[in-house]
Amino acid sequence: MTDRLNVYAYELACQFINGADKLRVTCHNLPGGGQIVDCGVQAEGGIAAGLALAKVCLSGLAEITVVPGEIDGLTWPCVQVSTDHPVEACLFSQYAGWRINVKTYFAMGSGPMRAAAAVEELFERLEYRETSQCTVGVLETSELPDDSVMQSIAAKTKVPPEQTILFAARTSSQSGNFQVLARSVETALHKLFTLGFDVRRVRSGYGIVPLAPVVADDLTAIGRTNDAILYGSRVTLWVQGDDQSLAKIGPLVPSMASDAYGKPFLEIFEDAGRDFYQIDPHLFSPAQINFHNLDSGYVHRFGNTAPEILRESFGLG
Repeated sequence: MTDRLNVYAYELACQFINGADKLRVTCHNLPGGGQIVDCGVQAEGGIAAGLALAKVCLSGLAEITVVPGEIDGLTWPCVQVSTDHPVEACLFSQYAGWRINVKTYFAMGSGPMRAAAAVEELFERLEYRETSQCTVGVLETSELPDDSVMQSIAAKTKVPPEQTILFAARTSSQSGNFQVLARSVETALHKLFTLGFDVRRVRSGYGIVPLAPVVADDLTAIGRTNDAILYGSRVTLWVQGDDQSLAKIGPLVPSMASDAYGKPFLEIFEDAGRDFYQIDPHLFSPAQINFHNLDSGYVHRFGNTAPEILRESFGLG
């Protein structure tokens, strides 16, 4: 057991709070203890807040920036992520694997608070849990959490509310949109994990994804961010070990390996009766993945981007 992810993220969170005005976010102290940082529920937020939020999600173990790219020949901003700690940053911290349900409140929880709570099977299988004096969480939600939510999270993490900082943003905000799109490497790592691959073989990761246009309603925003990952993201992983296993698992990793692939995400969602859990889970993958084998020097490449679907999803004609 350790506490490093939460300690790293807590230091970043304090810096975030100190720069709240510049980042266009607002901070609230709850009556029962703990702080809420509104990055895009009622607060405006922005690109800088989204970038800072993504760093918190990754516990500071990744470099994130906006870089120039293109969609089918059109110049387009992209979110770029690189990390030398892919399992810790992406699976133990960034992955939104904790469903927060308290009375009528719902949010998808990410950040290193997940490692302190360790309520997901992932932590048992990878034998990781943190014991910490402080903790940080990120909530993808359309509603700011209250005391009951904070108390519920604190009970699971065993960290008092006074030492807990929760960030909240809706997907339809600039900052919420950005932090979701900083998940290209995480999406690849989690797909490999679900396929039974030993993710500890992955030593470094790099991903780039088009920055989806912000849209007013959360459902459309979720559609566009998913399309950006499924049809526009390109991920490179540096791995150790044999080439045979990479050649075998590689075709199963990209989003095109799913039968649901090929339509904008909102159409897939409608076909599933508006039930996320009826969508093939293997769809949630990067569009393209490259494996660089550190031992053999061989490169394996699988999948392709689909700019025509991004054009439709993003309203580019």
